[in-house]
Amino acid sequence: MLSKPLLSPILDNDNLTRGLGDPEARVLVEWLVEQAEQLADSVAEPHARAEVGRLCRRGRAIGRFVFLWCHQGDPGAACQLAAAERFNWPLPCTPMDPCDLMLGILTWEGERENSGRREE
Repeated sequence: MLSKPLLSPILDNDNLTRGLGDPEARVLVEWLVEQAEQLADSVAEPHARAEVGRLCRRGRAIGRFVFLWCHQGDPGAACQLAAAERFNWPLPCTPMDPCDLMLGILTWEGERENSGRREE
């Protein structure tokens, strides 16, 4: 079972899901909790807390990208954010369903996170 200090940056942070619809917000929070569970199983708690903080910052930026691309209809701002955050997943080429976009991004991010953990 995960400790409260490890989950609180995810569950108590409304900024993570601000502007998102319920489906994509749920996907983001579930993905973050899953990543926290994997961290709790593989590293010491102080390091896991730091990594969860980093993941939450990245998750907030991903949520903002989805918000800008899908809800605001502002791909220019979304691409500018992607460049500033150094997102290296493939950018969408057309309008997308926000939940589909979130799932695609987090699938890509999860593969990156998990391959990085295997190398440690």
